[in-house]
Amino acid sequence: MKNAIVLAAGKGTRMHSDTPKVLHMVCQKPMVAHIVDNLKAAGAEKIVTVVGYGHEMVELAMEGQCEFALQEPQLGSGHAVMMAASLQNDDGLTLVVNGDCPCVRPETYAMLYDALGKCDMAVLTAHYDDADMYGRVVRACDGTIEKIVEYKDCTEDEKMIHDINTGIYAFRNQELFAGLKELKNDNAQHEYYITDLVEILKAQGKIVKAISACDPEEAQGINDCVQLAAANRYLQNRINTEWMQKGVTMINPDSTYIGPDVTFGSDVILYPNVYIYGKTEIGNHVTVYPQSLMVNAKIGSNTVINASEITDSEVKNDCQIGPYAHFRMNSVIEDKNRIGNFVEFKNVKFGTDSRCAHLTYLGDSDIGSKVNIGCGVITVNYDGGHKFHTTVKDGAFIGSNCNLIAPLTVGENSVVAAGSTATGDVPDGDMAIGRVRQINKPGYGKEYLDRNRRKK
Repeated sequence: MKNAIVLAAGKGTRMHSDTPKVLHMVCQKPMVAHIVDNLKAAGAEKIVTVVGYGHEMVELAMEGQCEFALQEPQLGSGHAVMMAASLQNDDGLTLVVNGDCPCVRPETYAMLYDALGKCDMAVLTAHYDDADMYGRVVRACDGTIEKIVEYKDCTEDEKMIHDINTGIYAFRNQELFAGLKELKNDNAQHEYYITDLVEILKAQGKIVKAISACDPEEAQGINDCVQLAAANRYLQNRINTEWMQKGVTMINPDSTYIGPDVTFGSDVILYPNVYIYGKTEIGNHVTVYPQSLMVNAKIGSNTVINASEITDSEVKNDCQIGPYAHFRMNSVIEDKNRIGNFVEFKNVKFGTDSRCAHLTYLGDSDIGSKVNIGCGVITVNYDGGHKFHTTVKDGAFIGSNCNLIAPLTVGENSVVAAGSTATGDVPDGDMAIGRVRQINKPGYGKEYLDRNRRKK
């Protein structure tokens, strides 16, 4: 059984934010969500996240992703681990992970689990030329860990050590909870430190080993907004590099922003200043031009996205989208569509080989195949209290500058004439005209203009 405990109780005072530190975004994903997902990818079957400050927000954000244990009051890292009491009778292996280290790879967590085949406790270390304020790892002559010393307690010689404690540990689960019973809080802060388990377990004849991170930067912690930005840059570069190695073309990777859960097919081209987040899936032979944003989107193959926003929606194959189109709330664009400038869809099913080229809002609508939606069309779907549905069937033609007042059905191969306000259903094959009859007043135009010009 592989377990994990995520320490996520702190506020993060240096963030100067009301948001709990672990909910701050790295590549548009809360840092604690990175950690939980990477632990699962490493094989963790049971994860307990220890929460404290703003625990309601953390629990809501991570609902269904892990278990929770509340640490109140907060009496140190060792005390936080004690709160995960639901694990104390389990056998197997347990990782203890700081909730502010979102860049650690699943492979690194897996390496820690594997290390427990030859020791009782493993500490993930990183080698920094400038170890700054991190705690130092003091090694014994045989290479095992002798102790971990917090920076403020280091001697001058210990400050010269370049191996730092990342705050990430692996234990045999029964050894962990037995050791927790031996922790003392007889220090200046009257707190229980998990680092004291090194000396406790060694005194019991247990083996404590150091496991070095392959890339020291992946173990970087986040304590302020400067470090948050550094983690964003590091992880974004890592994500982009991995996708470029798999064949995604990025015109300028330094200005291409991709979340960790995004996937791509082959022959994808990303131009600068594109933002692709959430669980977005992009198919084959897709080109994304600048100023495009996609969140939880699904894009089919042979499609072009130009300066458009697509959220919680799907665009299928052989489509031309944008510039400045906006799809949201479960809109689905079928194959072979052209949707152009300043078009917004909300909860729209848009059929195969239809057209909507300019300046249109469609909401809560089903649009059939081979339909033309003219410039300036609006579905009037909200009366101030309720939303209503519009259906436009196959082959219909909606002229420019029309209002379709829902609930409304426009039949197959029917027409709504330009400038009309349609308030009732249009039967199959009919034309609806709903506009004020034009009246021309001879000479009045010139008289009107001359009068107004004299006033100036």
